[in-house]
Amino acid sequence: MRHHLVVLAALVAACSSSTTPHAGPRLRSCTDAKGAAVTPSPSFAVLVFTRTAAYVHASIPDGVAALHALGGVTGFSVEETSDPGRFTDAGLAPYRAIVFLSTTGDVLDDAQQGAFQRWLAAGHGWVGIHSASDTEYDWPWYQSMLGAHFAGHPAIQKATVRVVDATQLSTRPLPSTIARTDEWYNFNQQPAGAHLLVTVDESSYQGGTMGATHPMSWMKEFEGGRVWYTAMGHTSESYAEIPFLEHLRGGVLWAAGMDTLTTCPL
Repeated sequence: MRHHLVVLAALVAACSSSTTPHAGPRLRSCTDAKGAAVTPSPSFAVLVFTRTAAYVHASIPDGVAALHALGGVTGFSVEETSDPGRFTDAGLAPYRAIVFLSTTGDVLDDAQQGAFQRWLAAGHGWVGIHSASDTEYDWPWYQSMLGAHFAGHPAIQKATVRVVDATQLSTRPLPSTIARTDEWYNFNQQPAGAHLLVTVDESSYQGGTMGATHPMSWMKEFEGGRVWYTAMGHTSESYAEIPFLEHLRGGVLWAAGMDTLTTCPL
């Protein structure tokens, strides 16, 4: 009996540890005149959608934790779901921005797609991270919204990314070039109707197929809403890199229409 109890206790401990949420990166908060940390009250809500119908990225929990941490120091609340049933008019109404965090495959049915289209047209904003471009190939509206889709990648390796527009909220805190390790996506085309924010220098790594202008991040206004995408974010380590987190935070704020929200460096 004692042996059985020990085994049961070990199983309970293992299950408990496997469901422990990721702590997320430790980020610097704004401080008051006395140097005390100031935690801003949430001024808007973000839904993070993580459904995968194909490849599942191991970094998704790290991305969720990072977005929670960013919201905590910036002033937005974050709710994560992989349930496509949330995509109804009522279910999406509370959110100013929706993040597709490394989604893959066909993640929404026709009715859910319709709710998402109406939500975006009401003046809200969509953020796509990494394999959000490896999603919904058979939904023409989604492909038009995004502007380009995933077309393969070489092995994970270090490369140099270059800021094309240093004035945008998601690039303003970044240096002009950054050497970092990630999975560097190729795309089927240059993103249609989009404003380019960041490129990757194909001379700095092997496997690029897009030439001198290889897009990594872009933005556009689309049918009444805002669209922001970054192809970076494959690795778990990405979500502990301050420049990448500044990039994400700016993308969320711009998509949500909160361009003027006061923030402090992370």
